Amino acid sequence: MSTIPALQSGLSGIQSGMQSLSQHAANIASTNTSQANGNFTDPLVNMISDKHQVQASIKIVEASNEMIGSLLDITV
Repeated sequence: MSTIPALQSGLSGIQSGMQSLSQHAANIASTNTSQANGNFTDPLVNMISDKHQVQASIKIVEASNEMIGSLLDITV
């Protein structure tokens, strides 16, 4: 069983989530706070979703790393 696709998927998920977090943070930063209709809710909700995506992707990378370590039978 190859864990490399799982590792690549996890890394891709982390990268995608971080890019999305950055974009939503930039949207919030560029919103004029003096405007009465400045909408922070949508970007904040999306940032929470992005955070969960990154956390799940990290777990995939960790699990893949454990499996690779087990396959190679590395002892520290």
